[in-house]
Amino acid sequence: MHRRVLLCLFVALFLLQQAALLWLYWGGAGAKVLLGDEVNYLAWARGLAGLGPMPAPTGWWPPLQAWLLAGLFRLCGEQLWLVQLLQTALLIACAGLLRAIWRDVDGRVRAANLAAALFLLNPSTMAYAHWLWPEPVHLFLLLAALRLAQRASTPARDLLAGAALGAALLAKSLLSLFWPFVLLLQGRRWRGMAALLLGVAAVIALPLWQGWKETGKPMIADSSAFNLLGGLKDRWRSDYIDDSVAALAQDYFQSAPSISARNAIYLDRAETLVAQQGLLPTLQQQLERQYFRLFSSKTLLLSQLPGPACAGHTGSYRPASAWLPQLLAAAADALHLLILAGFAVGLAFWRRWREPLVWWTGLFFAYQLGLYLLLHVKARFLLPFMPFLCAFAGSACASLGRPDAAAAVWLHGRWRWVLAALLSALLLLLALGGPWLDHSCG
Repeated sequence: MHRRVLLCLFVALFLLQQAALLWLYWGGAGAKVLLGDEVNYLAWARGLAGLGPMPAPTGWWPPLQAWLLAGLFRLCGEQLWLVQLLQTALLIACAGLLRAIWRDVDGRVRAANLAAALFLLNPSTMAYAHWLWPEPVHLFLLLAALRLAQRASTPARDLLAGAALGAALLAKSLLSLFWPFVLLLQGRRWRGMAALLLGVAAVIALPLWQGWKETGKPMIADSSAFNLLGGLKDRWRSDYIDDSVAALAQDYFQSAPSISARNAIYLDRAETLVAQQGLLPTLQQQLERQYFRLFSSKTLLLSQLPGPACAGHTGSYRPASAWLPQLLAAAADALHLLILAGFAVGLAFWRRWREPLVWWTGLFFAYQLGLYLLLHVKARFLLPFMPFLCAFAGSACASLGRPDAAAAVWLHGRWRWVLAALLSALLLLLALGGPWLDHSCG
């Protein structure tokens, strides 16, 4: 009975959150205003569906999100609520995949359930279902690839894992240099590795060939040169405050007629800027800024709520009343900080270090943190971290939620508490300290 009560409470909270987010999107003074890349994905999808002119190719964004939107538009017309419904289902599926993955890694159903619950009850995560960015599709495909690779026992499953991984590359460029590390989950299963590679190649071969025709090199999409210069010109510890990329975008497209020429120009500008500033001063400046932007508690949901522009609020949502945004912002802040602190505790007390996926997660974090040291950073780039942050937080909650286990942890792991406290303090400083250090509103 206790489990049924908890399940009913969870479902009720989830449905209330979804209703609140949808009302915030549609129920105010008009629907939410599209922000940033949402405009580009919508225009691209309209062009593909024959509902508008086809935009000129930029070479920045992989095509899967535009293909998906265009397919829905052709079947059902331009109905954004259908996109939201599909992406909500994908994020729910992400939670299911996370639960299955973490049940094998942690070994406890309770920890896996808590990880999935933290993922689904975070308004800043579930709000992605209502926007046109490709994050839900990419995250679903990544977790599906990991789950298939984790439990692969036949070449068919390995092939499916590779296909899911290839499709994830067609949704976002994040894994462009990192995807081969999924082979680590195969152990020494050489046939499995070959099947996985075949699956990836089958999905991305045609887009790579098209990229070769357009740019002279095999690529799906590449915005790295632009985002590198944008990252070096970031000046605030919160995003959407005088964003460097907004001013750079127009100059980028006017700088040269071809994608490859524009990328070469911007890469040269970035190298010149680093040479002028010096490598060590540049790295110091980036360290003092970029990770505040990444881990900020002012998530993309909060950035789009009404508020002062000097604090990085765009006002893309136009709510009918003030209490709903305030309630959602409070819930989003609380869950964000809980997940970060829980991750720190779960990592400090982790003991199952022989699990291959734990080491893959560590490499995945290191890869992304290395990229975002230099590249332009927005808080939405934290979403691919979120399932794994929730996973370790779920393990921490599962241990500390039982008095006998909590007592054992305290008695036999005091040095781990020191590590957990230090890591928690660092993450919470990154989450909360940006506005305090910047004084962007005076």
